[in-house]
Amino acid sequence: MAPLFSHISQAWNDLLVRGDETSLRWVSELDRKAIPLCLATIFLGVGLYGASIGIWQGPKLATYTAIKLPLIILITLTVNGMINGMLAVLLGSRLSFTQTAFAILTAFTVFALIVGSLSPVTMAMALDLPSPDSFDAEVIHRRLLLTHTAIIALAGLVSTGRLFQLLTRFTETVAAAHYCFAALIFGNLFVGAQISFLLRPIFGQPGLKIEFLRPDMFRGNFYESVWWALTHSF
Repeated sequence: MAPLFSHISQAWNDLLVRGDETSLRWVSELDRKAIPLCLATIFLGVGLYGASIGIWQGPKLATYTAIKLPLIILITLTVNGMINGMLAVLLGSRLSFTQTAFAILTAFTVFALIVGSLSPVTMAMALDLPSPDSFDAEVIHRRLLLTHTAIIALAGLVSTGRLFQLLTRFTETVAAAHYCFAALIFGNLFVGAQISFLLRPIFGQPGLKIEFLRPDMFRGNFYESVWWALTHSF
């Protein structure tokens, strides 16, 4: 067990400290031994962060969110991997379809490490807030939504940004690297945001029944809900 933990710790350290170099080796060599580590990191890091989001509504929603948030990442990885696999060829990247999917998996692994490391802070923040039955519950819910949306967006940008140097190694020109990078960011944010909306509740609306999926899951979209939160919070 100790050698396994040491190996995992070293891999995490390599990915965070020498992110571009490690990602380049994993993607260029298609190091399939890294796949279980990446998936385990996503389930652990994103799961802990999901629990910190749902804990404001209680342990039931915390459990649901700890399950659903890693699923959102994996569904986004699958959908965006296919989209960017095609775009990478069109935009001048020399990445193969499999290498593109591996690059996105690496980015999500870094994302999981970032949000997982923040989960003790967000957990403490949620536990310190007034209960969902309080007078200000609606306002607190909207501000939690905006806070976590900002954290997730910034973590996504940072984790994807770590792969920019990797893209420059595989693309024909720097302009092509910029195009691939923009497509990767847009795809992750757009697809991930809408999938998270479909698999709601993530934050749990005060006063509504806590359930794994909403019966009206296909009604509305993520951006409409964020705009509503913005216009009703200040």
